[in-house]
Amino acid sequence: MKENIIIKPQIEESWLKKMNLEFQSEYFKTLKQFLLQEKKRYKILPPSDEIFAAFDHTPFDRVKVVIIGQDPYHNPGQAHGLSFSVRKGVRIPPSLRNIYKELHNDLGITVPHHGELTKWADQGVLLLNAILTVRAHHASSHRNHGWERFTNAAIKALSEHRNNLVFILWGNFAQAKMELIDKDKHHIIKSVHPSPMAASRGFFGTKPFSRTNDYLISKGIKPIDWRIE
Repeated sequence: MKENIIIKPQIEESWLKKMNLEFQSEYFKTLKQFLLQEKKRYKILPPSDEIFAAFDHTPFDRVKVVIIGQDPYHNPGQAHGLSFSVRKGVRIPPSLRNIYKELHNDLGITVPHHGELTKWADQGVLLLNAILTVRAHHASSHRNHGWERFTNAAIKALSEHRNNLVFILWGNFAQAKMELIDKDKHHIIKSVHPSPMAASRGFFGTKPFSRTNDYLISKGIKPIDWRIE
């Protein structure tokens, strides 16, 4: 039996209510057809039941922090629907290694031995890639096919209907999303991207984790336990 991709929205209920108009839109129908055609010819990542994992782990009303990535890791076995995260047993990617270095420098937390960030997601950290699928071995191959419009709508919904969220924007791609965010209602933390090519130019030393928790505490919100065990 062939695997179907998003024949009907398989997404957490609170997000389905917020995003239902997007699922019914013409652009999303076109995106769905594109994905079905891609599936016939290529391996698509992450697996179809993990495409909306970020939303499933972090319901709309439980979001505290949003970390925006670009698109999923494109090597098989890496992507599982959470930005920057890989499953236990998979080699930690370079950008995540730098995130862990900053986590240690910021909070003194022991550098984790694996790259799965599900614990963050389950506490209210929406690990959102702007593009939710990719063709195996071809980075950014699903760019400009509709996912950006969908995830922009999710960011707008959070900005409009929630208060006192922290948006962590690493790199120019993520920072382009600032226009979607009400800066009077939410807190934005931005820096260069944690990739090896950029991290030394302004990522290290920015203390995004302690700054996030300081803001949450100032608003009477339970902070994130950033430890990965």
